[in-house]
Amino acid sequence: MKEFEVLTLSNGIRVVHKQVTTTKIAHCGIVLDVGSRDEEPDQYGIAHFWEHMAFKGTKSRKAHHIINSIDSVGGELNAYTTKEKIYFYTSVLDRFVDKAFDILSDITFHSIFPEKQIERERQIILEEMAMYYDAPEDAIQDDFDDQVFASHPLGHNILGTSGTIKSFSKEHFFGFLHKSIDTSRIIVSFVGNMPFSKVVRLAEKYLGDIPAQTRQPRPSNSLRYVPAHKEVERPISQANVGLGVPAYTLSDPKRIPFSMLTNLLGGPSMNTRLNMTLREKMACVYAIDAHYAAYTDTGLFTVFYGTEKRNLNKSKNAVYRELERIKKEKLGTVQLHKLKEQMMGQLAMAEENYSGLMLAMAKSLLDLDTIQSLDEVFGDIERVSASELQEVSNEVFNKDQISSLTFLPKENGVY
Repeated sequence: MKEFEVLTLSNGIRVVHKQVTTTKIAHCGIVLDVGSRDEEPDQYGIAHFWEHMAFKGTKSRKAHHIINSIDSVGGELNAYTTKEKIYFYTSVLDRFVDKAFDILSDITFHSIFPEKQIERERQIILEEMAMYYDAPEDAIQDDFDDQVFASHPLGHNILGTSGTIKSFSKEHFFGFLHKSIDTSRIIVSFVGNMPFSKVVRLAEKYLGDIPAQTRQPRPSNSLRYVPAHKEVERPISQANVGLGVPAYTLSDPKRIPFSMLTNLLGGPSMNTRLNMTLREKMACVYAIDAHYAAYTDTGLFTVFYGTEKRNLNKSKNAVYRELERIKKEKLGTVQLHKLKEQMMGQLAMAEENYSGLMLAMAKSLLDLDTIQSLDEVFGDIERVSASELQEVSNEVFNKDQISSLTFLPKENGVY
């Protein structure tokens, strides 16, 4: 049995499948290669707004029918939008897989955007925006993206602005879909205990009659990056800091060693270098994380944390010291082995999350036109040398090129 199987429907939509014989849950998703970066300035937020509106009524179902369809059988139906993708997905007991395909295809391709629902959802998104900006640890990440990607399509908030959100009508949604949808850039993904032939039959049944549609390829945009350091006062009790620099694209072979470096510095484990230094030794942060986001035409390395205002300078200096250290000190044999073991263990555990795996399969097929097995990924990690890690760290971690954004507690602010 093949680990992954892929078939292309007559309209260009691709079906990807992985059979797992030890689960009774079917995980299904439809992933579109459309995101906030595909919006024009007067459309900022429309991809995310459309994702919300997909649940608010179709040609054959009202909003409450959509909500109840999966919830009533104990399943999960959800969606989210990123800068380059929109994900619709569901997890149900495998005996309800027909219902899952029916609902997913309906909300993705047959939404009718009722005007009353647009007005209701408009207020919900404005509330979401207000709630979001009350959480500085979340807001700083998007504000930092805007700072780094100021001249690039990636550089605006997925939620949009209050002005654009207030402007959208039914015609705007239909216009955006007509411009953005390309059936050859849509993936139906499935993980569960079901043969590929049955999954293909379901895909043909519910998606085979979707008309083929193409769009112009997404243009590749070079990043005109200028490092900058900004401080903004906010009514918060703790300073929040973002540091970062552009990094490798999705297709760059150096993405693998750089992902390993990011994990070493500030991945999900407690023994990362930044956590051990700033939390365990200096006791000036509660949590600190490093992230690497790779996109089709650029990438971004970031570090985020919160700290007392009095600790700002020493905490930033400590981050810079760790970046310099990783540039100057090549990992020893034991250190490199431990890093590889940690990475492989984390990836193996992540693959046990079958819903996440199902979505990751679709993303990989869209971005790289392939899906690697876990053993193939392990092989890539095993082949990385200490010299490669040091090389990419010296290419990316140039202090003069690192930008920063700091949210400062406002004097006499409301906490």
